[in-house]
Amino acid sequence: MSNQHNSTTRVTSNGLTFVSLYSGAGGLDLGFARAGFTPVFANDIDPFAVQTYNRLHEVRDPEWREAAKRFEGHSSVCGDVRIAAAKLEEGMADLVIGGPPCQGFSVAGRMDPNDPRSRHVFDFLGLVAKVKPRAFVMENVAALARNKRWSDIISNLKALATLEYKVELVVLNASHWGVPQARERMFLVGVPLDGPDFQLGEPPTVDSPPTVRSTFSLLPRVGEVGNDSLCTAIITLAKSPVLRRSPYAGMLFNGQGRVMGLDRPAPTLPATMGGNRTPIVDDGELYDNEQSWIVGYHHKLFVDGESSLSKLPREARLRRITVEEAAALQTFPKDVAWQGAQSARFRQIGNAVPPKLAYHVASAVSRVLSVNQVPEAEMIQGRPLMHA
Repeated sequence: MSNQHNSTTRVTSNGLTFVSLYSGAGGLDLGFARAGFTPVFANDIDPFAVQTYNRLHEVRDPEWREAAKRFEGHSSVCGDVRIAAAKLEEGMADLVIGGPPCQGFSVAGRMDPNDPRSRHVFDFLGLVAKVKPRAFVMENVAALARNKRWSDIISNLKALATLEYKVELVVLNASHWGVPQARERMFLVGVPLDGPDFQLGEPPTVDSPPTVRSTFSLLPRVGEVGNDSLCTAIITLAKSPVLRRSPYAGMLFNGQGRVMGLDRPAPTLPATMGGNRTPIVDDGELYDNEQSWIVGYHHKLFVDGESSLSKLPREARLRRITVEEAAALQTFPKDVAWQGAQSARFRQIGNAVPPKLAYHVASAVSRVLSVNQVPEAEMIQGRPLMHA
């Protein structure tokens, strides 16, 4: 697979600033920084995610170094966003971005309409109204946009936003945008009413998505420095496996960790990684071009009708992915200083927006706002004067 989409993109300033809410470890923010935006405020309730965010300026990965420089002298505030919002002021940024909690909407969660975390999508728009930026971007799970259960919520969000903005709702598959993961995410984007439409253009990797193999080939071998944050959760075979036509579907193991096909994008990485929900990789296939043990085992069960094994045989070189591999599948820089225990690191990665996906959204927003630059006469102390 060509690395043409990994990007030699030159990072230059577009003179635009952003406020980041529900920032997590900064996946969305890195993408916007790479597109030329500069952060002026960030907040998250997870202390370890905040600690990781506050070290993004240390990144030296050549692909991300210029973007990381935008975080110098800037730090995220830890705490409930509704309290931290007291520091927000009208006109303090051109853009507000954020990914409010998604557990209430996610098919991986309980999809509980009464989950109090689901109210944060409205809190987000309330803070947009407080800052009055020129544009906003809200990210969430695809189910919020697609599931009929949430249609009233989406309708209400769009109705509120369209009072001040031209609104576009898009669902994107990250693997179509240079990310080695078939992760779908929703973006609700608001741009100026009197400006051009928000347009992403053609997805660059829709026909040739990056793969797990191509991504892991850029990392040190597992166990070596730079890829040594091992997940030691035991892999046990299911006594009564759930079989599907694909060896990478169904449930061949106890827990919800799936084996990843090396020559395809990874499935969506969950925030609950760190235990038996951590994806599994076949080292024999990855490093020594051996035939996939999983493919062979699945064939015996699904095609030949053999009984399941009681335990993994010695020749099955299966293991769970590392923190570094999970971060690479999310397209984070190689040298992010992840903070907290291993479970906290996996959680930050699983909760994040892939930075490269965020970059494409950010670039489209930048194109709109660059056309709509605020005239110098409407600037106060270098900041746009936002009209009520």
